[in-house]
Amino acid sequence: MAANNRRMSGKKGAQVGSGGQRRKGLEGKGPTPPAEMRKGHKKNRIANAKAKQAVRRPAPRGRGGRGTSEMVVGRNPVVEALREGVPASTLYVQQFIDNDERVREALQLASERGGINLMEAPRPELDRMTNGLNHQGLVLQVPPYEYAHPEDLASAAHDDGEDPLIVALDGVTDPRNLGAVVRSVAAFGGHGVVVPERRAAGMTAGAWKTSAGTAARTPVARATNLTRALESYKKAGIVVVGLAADGEHEIGELEALEGPVVIVVGSEGKGLSRLVGETCDFRVRIPMPGGAESLNAGVAAGIVLYEAVRRRV
Repeated sequence: MAANNRRMSGKKGAQVGSGGQRRKGLEGKGPTPPAEMRKGHKKNRIANAKAKQAVRRPAPRGRGGRGTSEMVVGRNPVVEALREGVPASTLYVQQFIDNDERVREALQLASERGGINLMEAPRPELDRMTNGLNHQGLVLQVPPYEYAHPEDLASAAHDDGEDPLIVALDGVTDPRNLGAVVRSVAAFGGHGVVVPERRAAGMTAGAWKTSAGTAARTPVARATNLTRALESYKKAGIVVVGLAADGEHEIGELEALEGPVVIVVGSEGKGLSRLVGETCDFRVRIPMPGGAESLNAGVAAGIVLYEAVRRRV
């Protein structure tokens, strides 16, 4: 019996009065990750399969065409994109990543929004996907943007019984300027923005962020040829007004803003291109007593949109 007691006393386990020596062993590793992130879970396999299909599947083209998919790279950019509601299809998370505050927030935002696949990937795979950029273990895939057709913007206005109020951008290449214009159009009840298909800013993650969510309700149309799109608007009875520093008319004097109108904004440096400028019915200028040579596209569009809305009211 004594021998049995000796064997039992040598058994491993927590001892009375251990003073919390095993406390660290009882500590967890943070909150349980979502099912989509747990390797071997059914939802994880489904999410991985969907993500692979999304990458391989060719993008169908609609009337206005589709943009290309984009990757938002890095912990801060990914968290900011998710906060601003930038559309996303997949959040890639590096295997064995350090689970800091930004990683936890990214996972939480993606899970709360829904419709975003969560996929673990080894670091070499993320390096390959991002062409060696410093992704810090987080990569967000933004799906191609669904562009409208320029005719759709005017049709939507007529369906609502309103005169079209549209902004077209000529030579604007900074996505943040496009996002600012989208925000101005939304603020003043415009019917959308038209951008050229080539050599122009598109609806990237940067444009979405600058639009502060308004891109979700303000359509952006893409024109194969901006000049032809403007001519088509003119045939439909819509006045085309171009902004130019040397415009023949001052914005406050232009009665054409009271009716259906397309406002064309050029780049800060070069302004309107020659062909687009010749296509415009009117070229107007914004008076600037302060002596500034030009305004950025978002500010210029906002001023003209305000004047148009003021006249209509």
